[in-house]
Amino acid sequence: MEQTVEQKLKALYELQTIHTKIDKIRQVRGELPMEVADLEDDVAGLETRIQKIKGELDDLEDDIVTRKNLIKEAQSNIKKYETQLNEVKNNREYDAISKEIEIQGLDIQVSEKKIREFGFEIVTKTQVYEKALADLEARKSDLDAKKAELGTITSETEKDENELTVQAEKAKAGIEERLMFAYNRLRGNAKNGLAVVTIQRDSCSGCFNQIPPQRQSDIRQRKKIIVCEHCGRILVDEQMALEAEEV
Repeated sequence: MEQTVEQKLKALYELQTIHTKIDKIRQVRGELPMEVADLEDDVAGLETRIQKIKGELDDLEDDIVTRKNLIKEAQSNIKKYETQLNEVKNNREYDAISKEIEIQGLDIQVSEKKIREFGFEIVTKTQVYEKALADLEARKSDLDAKKAELGTITSETEKDENELTVQAEKAKAGIEERLMFAYNRLRGNAKNGLAVVTIQRDSCSGCFNQIPPQRQSDIRQRKKIIVCEHCGRILVDEQMALEAEEV
């Protein structure tokens, strides 16, 4: 059976009323879900950074060990070359061995310099590492607090939201597809989620612009679906809101 315009308007207003209640519940949660998600991203990012710094510190420690081994090898070579100096037969051999001793000595100096540089880098990176660890603990603490807060609010409102969601689905079933499409588009475009609004003080309660008297009269007759000339929202008369409250 074809619905009258009045029935269509009542169905739309009923759906809007249910959605407004759901919106209010979600407003109580506010930015908490987003804050929790952001903190989870921060924690994951810090954990990745800490792991990277730890790997770099381990590499630096390995580099120091490698350089120390090179120094030991060079010192051993110097002792060997110094022994050979006592056995040289001519100046050419003496100069060649002396040159090798000099090269080994330079290698030792380079390795010692590198060890100092690595040590300085370890100190700097360790400070960054410890700060990142402290930041991680702080973020985890914030995350636990926000999760607990969100969990409390969710548990308090979840039952009501689920019941209202079921009501909204039932209300949608009684609205034709064309109107449902228009309703969803209006609701999606409106910051406050209002697609169907009442007349209040001779104005649209969605955008607060004045509605001409003749247009108000047409709305109250409920003979056709009328939208606000300024914001495009579907308009219903104030009496419909009172009737909805009495149901």
